[in-house]
Amino acid sequence: MGPGSFSRSLAFGFFLFFTLSLVTIANARVKQYKFNIQVANVSRLCHMKPIVTVNGMFPGPTIYALEGDRLRINVTNHAHYNISIHWHGVKQNRNGWADGPAYITQCPIRIGQSFVYDFNVTGQRGTLWWHAHILWLRATVYGAIVIMPKPGTPYPFPQPTFEFIMILGEWWNNDVEEVVKQGNQLGLPPNTSDAHTINGKPGPMFPCSEKHTYVIEVEAGKTYLLRIINAALNDQLFFAIAGHNMTVVEIDAVYTKPFSTNAILISPGQTTNVLINADQAPGRYFMAAHPFMDAPLSVDNRTVTAILQYKGVSTAIVPKFPHLPKMNDSSLALAYNSKLRSLNSPNFPANVPTGVHRRLFYTIGMGIDPCPSCRNGTRVVASLNNITFSMPDIALLHAHYHKIEGVFVTDFPDNPPKAFNYTGVPLTANLQTVVTPIPRLSTIAFNSTVELILQDTNLLSVENHPFHLHGYNFFVVGTGVGNFDPVKDPKKFNLIDPPERNTVGVPTGGWAAIRFRADNPGVWFMHCHLELHTSWGLKMAFVVNDGPGPDQSILPPPDGLPSC
Repeated sequence: MGPGSFSRSLAFGFFLFFTLSLVTIANARVKQYKFNIQVANVSRLCHMKPIVTVNGMFPGPTIYALEGDRLRINVTNHAHYNISIHWHGVKQNRNGWADGPAYITQCPIRIGQSFVYDFNVTGQRGTLWWHAHILWLRATVYGAIVIMPKPGTPYPFPQPTFEFIMILGEWWNNDVEEVVKQGNQLGLPPNTSDAHTINGKPGPMFPCSEKHTYVIEVEAGKTYLLRIINAALNDQLFFAIAGHNMTVVEIDAVYTKPFSTNAILISPGQTTNVLINADQAPGRYFMAAHPFMDAPLSVDNRTVTAILQYKGVSTAIVPKFPHLPKMNDSSLALAYNSKLRSLNSPNFPANVPTGVHRRLFYTIGMGIDPCPSCRNGTRVVASLNNITFSMPDIALLHAHYHKIEGVFVTDFPDNPPKAFNYTGVPLTANLQTVVTPIPRLSTIAFNSTVELILQDTNLLSVENHPFHLHGYNFFVVGTGVGNFDPVKDPKKFNLIDPPERNTVGVPTGGWAAIRFRADNPGVWFMHCHLELHTSWGLKMAFVVNDGPGPDQSILPPPDGLPSC
């Protein structure tokens, strides 16, 4: 099957799914999926290696649902690692048992065992994704979630002819877990990836990759929707299409006010839906992505490409290359993010908390701690409010629900222990980073409104950090460069139509302000979605207490929940 036929079959398969869903919705409220976690041999960049996959696929299968569906996903672990799967962006109302982060809401699924993730997709529609949430296994264990609107509910933008999923990722020639282990032994960052990928394929600019190139075929005059997901472990990415502007219509499964752009910025964990019009001269055009990094840090600076080709055009034509922003173009990055606005229409309102019950201020820091077992005698650590998170031995949600003492404490501070010029000259001093024997969590009252300021610091280096909050969406009411000013900056907050997300990029040497209503009881993880930083301890968790009503408390644990 040629690349054009492949793209047409994908589009037809999606159309068929959607049509059948509309016809059979009365009888198809429960959708069943089977995920077999298994090792498969995959070749990229002239290197064959075994990788962990779902159903032998890389990337894994797409989950399709209609808003309001119940999903039951039976995960059986045939690999040689323990596994857990996170359904990134699904709110999991009262149902943290299905959220997936290992040792936070569940114990991992052990080798040879199974677990059924059972959850509803309520009040959400759009593009989300799923991925492994243990070790660095999400390097190859990931896939898309497409939630279609309820039948009879149109998109709030022009109906596209077809839709395509584009998952941006990373590829290592060597075994990723071994690469991480080598870095840990040195107390240093592991080697960066060897390539970026689009739908698991690096594109023709890499060796042995002509056949590993993702291609979509379009027809002149038609409109297409691209569902773009950044599944990369450690890189924010600029993405552009030669000769074609994109209209942003959705981020993190929330509709936006449409705006046109020639490039998008997408952080690890984020999704972006764009419309493109096939309005150029019939030909072949590269779609390309490369990192955004405006700090003096090492990244995989290679460019991944896929091809958009018009129907009937010869594959012998060399594709045109897009104008990608410079990798350190922080001005463009800030300008792009400033254009993101919630749609805030009568059908899709932006319910921004205007009053605040709880104000939190978290500093993001890096440090160097002694490490007798490391070859260099030290190791890099990361912290929030100078606290490096300690992973527990049993799941925090299990301990909270069953009131098991000694697993965690709830004294995570609302503010850093010491105020300083957070983004001033580079600071190499260790501000007494605390590594506690058990996790320190923060308790939030049910239905309270929370404002959290995430402040980057120049401890070792400033850097952009994409923070993901499990169990919630939040509103990004403000961002800025430098130190947050608690008097001046709140006056500039957008409380009308701020972007609603589940993952926010904290600007390099700057801050982000988010607000949310804590109406989902449970234990909810919050962490940097750079896998490197998460593994160094840049994470914490909230305990949101039960409410007084019968439907405001954590659901009982499901049958078959894995044990530690």
